[in-house]
Amino acid sequence: MALHIHNTLTRKKEAFVPVDPEHIRLYVCGPTVYDYAHIGNARPVVVFDVLNRLLRRLYPKVTYVRNITDVDDKIIDAARNSDGDGEIGGITTKFANAFHQDMEALGALPPDIEPRATDHIPQMIAMMQRLIDAGHAYAEDGHVLFNVPSWDGYGKLSRHSRDELIAGARVEVAPYKKDPADFVLWKPSTGDQPGWDSPWGFGRPGWHLECSAMSETHLGETFDIHGGGQDLIFPHHENEIAQSVCSHGGAPFVRYWMHNGYLTVDGEKMSKSLGNFHTVHDLLADYPGEAIRLALLSAHYRQPLDFSLRSLGEAKVQLDRLYGALRNASTDVLDTSRIVEEVGSNHVVDALLDDLNTPAAISYLHAMANIIFTTKEEWQREAFQRILKYHAELLGLLQQEPESWFKGDTGDIDVSKIEALIEERAAARAAKDFATADRVRDDLAGMGVVLEDGPGGTSWKRT
Repeated sequence: MALHIHNTLTRKKEAFVPVDPEHIRLYVCGPTVYDYAHIGNARPVVVFDVLNRLLRRLYPKVTYVRNITDVDDKIIDAARNSDGDGEIGGITTKFANAFHQDMEALGALPPDIEPRATDHIPQMIAMMQRLIDAGHAYAEDGHVLFNVPSWDGYGKLSRHSRDELIAGARVEVAPYKKDPADFVLWKPSTGDQPGWDSPWGFGRPGWHLECSAMSETHLGETFDIHGGGQDLIFPHHENEIAQSVCSHGGAPFVRYWMHNGYLTVDGEKMSKSLGNFHTVHDLLADYPGEAIRLALLSAHYRQPLDFSLRSLGEAKVQLDRLYGALRNASTDVLDTSRIVEEVGSNHVVDALLDDLNTPAAISYLHAMANIIFTTKEEWQREAFQRILKYHAELLGLLQQEPESWFKGDTGDIDVSKIEALIEERAAARAAKDFATADRVRDDLAGMGVVLEDGPGGTSWKRT
């Protein structure tokens, strides 16, 4: 089965035909680093991490680029309101580092290239000059603006009417604009704002221009897949297309556009005023990153996802079960691909090839766990344990050792004491001293330790 993905540009699911089958190029819009990433920011990171993993399983080379926006009006405002000196570098460094730590905790692989906007100012200036020379942009009053009426392809991604384009962009009506829909590529900076010298004066780039310049630099004029949240379709991605196509003499920009759906919290839009605003940083203090990841993958990426703290608890229970299926697995090296062929279990891959159907893929992981729990054939159990871990890797799940998952960080508990109590209980049970055995179990429960008795003996995990 070939990879099929839903292309936002055509509004249909299409077979993926790469520009170059030997080298897949993927660009995803990254964070604007002025605060901690919230759970909505994490959804595209996790979704496109799965896509990245799948592409690497299918093709010999993948270049995954995810940018960092490190100059933006929100960053400037955050720097002014901070206790620092108002320089944006302190804000962007702090929150870029926090973003990396949080996404690593969610099991997201780092991109191959993570360009920063401030490192690509010369490329942006060159792109603007090409647009001006081609009649698609103009300079006025220290600004450079894209001339929307100059290109009849504008609006094809979002499929908005002209009135919707103007209203939806929430653009500023300004005397230096030739048309209300024109958008800013470059704007002047005052003395206390970050800026760079340019042919049009001291200033800074517009957000949309940044991604066009960075993707061109690292992936070329035309590449395979561009991803991001549904909220970026318009105006951000619409403007990226216009800038890139027009600055490249009409060459295609992106072959496939992929967008994940909106995230709500307990049925409502996430908002600090409603008290339902969750940063990943805060959630990680109470929940495993892998449980957050599983919750984010529980709905199809194109569908809305209603997130809740309860869903994290449910994800933790699911992971307990899946990791339980991997307990006492053999560590012998075995050809997993041969096992897949012999046992005939490739459903997880097939589900992901069908437009990243992660809910179906997760259901197949549970089906494999069922076989592990119920089979009496040792070879089949061991085979499916390997298959389970092999396929779960595509989802970024089950990559810890099971005991590490269940016991977590043991630095704050006395493991030797726990094991001694388990031995005491075993001896009491062997002597049919069930009162003592029950007391030991209760003592361990009071320490936050749950016992699980099985054919291979007694194992424990933290509550």
